[in-house]
Amino acid sequence: MSIELIPATDPQAYNDVVAAMPLSSPLQGWGYGEARRVLGQTPERYLLRRSGETVGAVQLIRKRLLPGFSTLYAPRGPALLNTDLLPEFGQAVQAIRRAGDTLLKIEPPLAIPADNSQEVPAAFGRFERAATEQPEHTIIRELSGTEDALFGSLHSMARRNVRTAQKRGVHAGRDDDFEAFWEIFTATNERAKLGAFPRAYYETMLREGAKYGGDAYLILSRHEGRALAGGFFLALGEHTCYLYGGSVRDDRPGEGGEARKDVKAPDAFYWNALLDAKAHGYRVFDFWGIPRELDESKHSFGVFKMKLKFSEDRVWFPAYDLPLNAAAPVITKALRWRKTQNNIRKRGSAEDVL
Repeated sequence: MSIELIPATDPQAYNDVVAAMPLSSPLQGWGYGEARRVLGQTPERYLLRRSGETVGAVQLIRKRLLPGFSTLYAPRGPALLNTDLLPEFGQAVQAIRRAGDTLLKIEPPLAIPADNSQEVPAAFGRFERAATEQPEHTIIRELSGTEDALFGSLHSMARRNVRTAQKRGVHAGRDDDFEAFWEIFTATNERAKLGAFPRAYYETMLREGAKYGGDAYLILSRHEGRALAGGFFLALGEHTCYLYGGSVRDDRPGEGGEARKDVKAPDAFYWNALLDAKAHGYRVFDFWGIPRELDESKHSFGVFKMKLKFSEDRVWFPAYDLPLNAAAPVITKALRWRKTQNNIRKRGSAEDVL
């Protein structure tokens, strides 16, 4: 019997299925879709049923392009028992798509080790390999074992910097000071010439992502009261993802007017974020995004080197497209052109950040 897509109207029941799937992501959670409404996009949630068994769940984000045309997008989804179900899922989408839906993009939450890149599937049925919306390359960290074992597995520089931060009085942990996070986040984006969504998008995700069994939270790293590094996390089931964040320099003068020493606030942030995830029972920590191509002259390279100190488990999350009507090739080219123009406008370069 083929898969059927059953509309999900109960947020808790839907999130329970997403959390229980072996292949899953917090981006398939109800709260992430609610944040997308701020961007003028519409989430639709379905349970995947086959022969009376629930074999997955999917959150499809409908994006209007032009009058009469739209795309469907499953961010780091669908959540599934296994990827063998994807061809049937593609067939099932035909029953719920609208006349103007031209393309379906999926990002199956199957982490493929970076050293096995030749094993990235070229297709799943009629789904063909395509560009991702979320970062395709990332670093993850399994959080099994003891705290001592976790600390001992860090790069020696990370261990040294964490100890330095502790000696210099840096404190890091969960924090509800959104203003402090926003100051760090916007300053980092301006410095690195990155784009950002409206503030309401992040505020909505922070509020809605914490409902129905999900978890959305901030971690800030402070020295003498001032937040110097921080991040926004979204979690569901066994996974937590570090989606947004950054750091700033402490420009306050010292007691004698001198420049302050580097207190290693970012290292304290990453270490305490790992400890927090472990304490809350998450099995996988996703550092969320490293460059496809390493270039030491770019901001993204420094971020990559920082993350690599805390885990060397580099993985791929490739995306796949399924054409839904004859306009799909034209729409794909138009989306790529629009993305290139946005990159040029924001950073003066046609290249993607990651």
